[in-house]
Amino acid sequence: MPAGPSYLEPGTAAIADLRGRFQPIFDRIAEGNVARERDREFPRQQVRWLNDAGFGTIRIPQSRGGFGATLEQTFELLSDLAVADANVSHIWRNHLAFVEDRLNAEVSDTNDRWIKRFLHGDFVGGGWTEANNVTLANMVTTVTARDDHWVVTGSKYYATGSLYADWLDVIGRDERGELLTALVRADDPGVTLVDDWRGFGQRTTASGSARYDGVRAERGDVFPAAERFGYQPHFYQIAMLSVLTGITRAALRDGSAALIDRARNYPQGLAERPADDPQLLQVIGEVSAEAFAAESALARAAQSLDAVVAIRIAGHGSQVRQPLIDAEIAVSQAQLVIIASALRATTAIFDALGASGVSEGLALDRHWRNARTLASHNPRVYKARIIGDWLINGKDPVPDLVARHRGGQGV
Repeated sequence: MPAGPSYLEPGTAAIADLRGRFQPIFDRIAEGNVARERDREFPRQQVRWLNDAGFGTIRIPQSRGGFGATLEQTFELLSDLAVADANVSHIWRNHLAFVEDRLNAEVSDTNDRWIKRFLHGDFVGGGWTEANNVTLANMVTTVTARDDHWVVTGSKYYATGSLYADWLDVIGRDERGELLTALVRADDPGVTLVDDWRGFGQRTTASGSARYDGVRAERGDVFPAAERFGYQPHFYQIAMLSVLTGITRAALRDGSAALIDRARNYPQGLAERPADDPQLLQVIGEVSAEAFAAESALARAAQSLDAVVAIRIAGHGSQVRQPLIDAEIAVSQAQLVIIASALRATTAIFDALGASGVSEGLALDRHWRNARTLASHNPRVYKARIIGDWLINGKDPVPDLVARHRGGQGV
C-alpha cells in the first residue's frame, strides 16, 4: 500500500441521500429483471443508467466531485442493487475495485487523470484469472515495454463486466517476471471479448473470455501489481457478499409475494388460505432471519474495511497489519454466514409455496442459481479452518500476495 498522500478522505455522505438518488434507478432496473434472466439479455442500458447517475463515483470524495460514500455505504448500495438485479450488481465489482485502488494511490498527474476519467463516466471491467489452472505464480499473459508504451498479449477468463467496459484491467508479467497491472482500451483492435460463459448463474454479467493480441497500454496506465491497495482481496470478496446478501433479500421479497398470491392450500394445511397457514408463515419468518443475518454480517465486515481506510487516511501505514488481519477474519466470517444464509433462503422459500412456485414465469430459481454460482468463486470450505488456525494458533490469515506473485507459498 503506498505510503504517500492518497485521494482517500473520511466519508461525508448520508446513506439516505445516496438511496434517494439511486433507489429509483434500482427500481427501474428491477422491472425487467425476470425477462432479462429468462432471455439472457445483457443489461447494457441498465448499466448505463447507473453510470450516467454517477454510481461509479460513489467512493470518490465530494471534494473531488464524487459522492464521498464510506465502504459500508458502498456495499449497502451494492446489496440494494442486487435486490433489483444480482447480475447488474456483480457487473460493478471490478470497476469499484479499480476506483478504490486509484483512491489509495499516491496523488500524481497520472492518477489525477484516472479520477477525471471516473468522473467522466469511464467504466472498468476485466479479469485476472487465466484458464487451464494457470495461477498468479505461472501467469502467461505478458505486459512488455515498447519505447513509450507497453504491449499486452494473452487471454483471460471470468472477465466480468468486460462487455460493458471502456477499460479492461489486465494482469501479466513483464520481461523480468514481475506482475504488472495494465489498463487497456476495450475498443482496441487487438481486444477480443467472447461471450462464452456457460455457468447456470451470472448469465448476463459478461463473465466470459477476453483475448489480448498486442494491445497497447500507455505508460501511465501500467502499475506494479504488488502495489495494489492492501485490502484489495477483501474488497473483491465483500463486493460478492453484497450481491449474495441482495439475493437473499430478493428471495424473501419474491417468496413472500408468491405466498400472498397463492389461492388454495394443500389438504394437510393448517388454514384454508395459505397466507394464514402458521407453518408457511414460519418459513417466511425463517427466511427473513437469513436475510437479517446476511445484512448484519455484511455491515460488520464492511466496517472492518472502513477501519483499514481510516488508518491509511491518518498516515499510519506501519500500523495497518492488525486492522488487515481483523478485516480478513471479519470478511471470512461474513463469507461463512452470508453464503449459508443465501443458499438456505433461496432453497427454503419454496417450502412456503405450491407447485406454482417453480413456474418459469416467477423465475424463483434464478436466486439459487446466482447464489450458488457466486458462492463457488471463492470456496468457503477453507475459510473456517483459516479462522480457527488464527484463533487457536495465531497463524496470520492474511495472504501474502507478493509471495504468490513470485511463486512462493505466502503466509
